[in-house]
Amino acid sequence: MRYVIVGCGAIGLELAKQWSRAGHHVVGTTSSPARLPQVAGACAEALVVPTDDATALRAAVVDADAVMLAARPRLRFASSRRDRAAEFRRTLLLVTRSVALAQPRLLLLSSFVVYGDGRPGNGSGGGKQGDDPIDERAPASIALEPAAQSFSTAERTVLESGRGAVLRLPEVTGHPDDLDDAALIRFTHEHLDGKVPFAADALYYRIDYRDAAAAAAFAVGRDLVGVYNAVPDAVVPPTVDVVFGKLTAELGLPPVTFTGEVRTTTRPVSSAKLRAAGFSFRYD
Repeated sequence: MRYVIVGCGAIGLELAKQWSRAGHHVVGTTSSPARLPQVAGACAEALVVPTDDATALRAAVVDADAVMLAARPRLRFASSRRDRAAEFRRTLLLVTRSVALAQPRLLLLSSFVVYGDGRPGNGSGGGKQGDDPIDERAPASIALEPAAQSFSTAERTVLESGRGAVLRLPEVTGHPDDLDDAALIRFTHEHLDGKVPFAADALYYRIDYRDAAAAAAFAVGRDLVGVYNAVPDAVVPPTVDVVFGKLTAELGLPPVTFTGEVRTTTRPVSSAKLRAAGFSFRYD
């Protein structure tokens, strides 16, 4: 099979390695020339494709058996709503629209931020009440937050063909090149005035990058279509303020301030649909 990974970050590179070991011909793209050697080390072909070059994006994917869209804007370092909106337009929406014009068999790595805080009356959660787990039937948030709206728009674009699939992921962690939690806290105080855009009462869901890549390989290999939560759900995690409060205390730093601009769920999330299809999380 010829698979194309658009946006070879931590998940894309790990997936490329898994697909290559399985004997597939993997093409990886990056918008950064500096990262080309790293992509070439994991893929049979490595291409530098700017996110705003629709012609080059379509040419890269047109003959693929399947394409994974792995461009995931980093929310942690976008300090304003305007910055987040611009980042999503540049790295997600333009890419998704361009690729979808040439290739209907798409897998989008989306985010569970589309559920908002998961509470009825706040734009998400649908008819489910209380603390029942959120599943894929819950409607997307109507909050005017760039993350939620951009991922929702990208999902609709991918699903319109009838052959597209969406994996909704939480925060992706574990890659050696990423900041660990302690480094993130220090970065927040040094560069963001101790402020983070998330809500204090949100549940601190995370997925290891290797599980995220495995879920993507599983979705393509099983020819899944539609929306699937890929959120480790064996245990309900603590809230963001509990996790960050413990870390700041251990580091001897002041508490961070949660601005609540980006709302993520305060209710448990269920990945029963993905598990029922046969997938198992290894690193939860």
